Amino acid sequence: MPTKPPLDPLATLGIPRVALPRHVAIIMDGNGRWARQRGLPRIEGHRNASTAVRETVERCAQLGIGYLTLYSFSLENWRRPRDEVQGLMSLYAQYLVSERQLMLDNDVRVVQVGRREGLPAEVLRELDATSELTRGNRGLTLCLALNYGSRAEIVDAVRRLAEQVRRGQLEPGDITETHLSNALYTSGIPDPALVIRTAGEMRISNFLLWQISYAELYVTPVLWPDFRESELFAALRAFAERERRFGDVQGVAGPAEAPALVPGPTTTAGPAPTPAIAPR
Repeated sequence: MPTKPPLDPLATLGIPRVALPRHVAIIMDGNGRWARQRGLPRIEGHRNASTAVRETVERCAQLGIGYLTLYSFSLENWRRPRDEVQGLMSLYAQYLVSERQLMLDNDVRVVQVGRREGLPAEVLRELDATSELTRGNRGLTLCLALNYGSRAEIVDAVRRLAEQVRRGQLEPGDITETHLSNALYTSGIPDPALVIRTAGEMRISNFLLWQISYAELYVTPVLWPDFRESELFAALRAFAERERRFGDVQGVAGPAEAPALVPGPTTTAGPAPTPAIAPR
């Protein structure tokens, strides 16, 4: 059971609970720049980012937001210097151990979104232990996009559907958007309504390309290690003021869900593209 008191969105943010997004996704950018500005090694930026993660997770849980996805490590990040990657993996393992009590205190369930192949055994061990420990929690679901790339995710989903076709379980002409959505790593998780990107970069960086087709984007110049509840609250207020049209003429204010997926045409698509980065 959660031990942290809930926050009333109306009293805390000035917006009704119904105006909150059900799912928030964050591209946590700027750790390296934060360290460089202070004359520190890049790994220190990643180390200091843990405070931003802790405060963001706790506030989302207290506000009653259902899902929070954090872009933690992409497939492209394997290109970084070996010592930085090793340091990051060590920090991930440490985080999964040190923050378990935070997850329990706030009724947070932890899941991974991404490929397991290539992750160090230590990270997989602590990830599995934290996921199992928090499996029964019913508050916020924290999705760690770890060893994740959206193009690779879509390729993996297409492979799953192709295997179903090969086994005779599915006809190619019967495949719909729903089938593909259910084959993604995020199966069973609602699409993000709000995507926050820190450090001022105006790009998506291969993050949840399928899932964020109707998400609202919020970009802040604040570097991720400096991201605090004031920035999170500003993003949530901005979201509440958006008019979400979903392709229609007359929009709706606030957190309306994206329209239900509809069956696609009966024609089959061509071969799926190869992911830009193969798993390691």
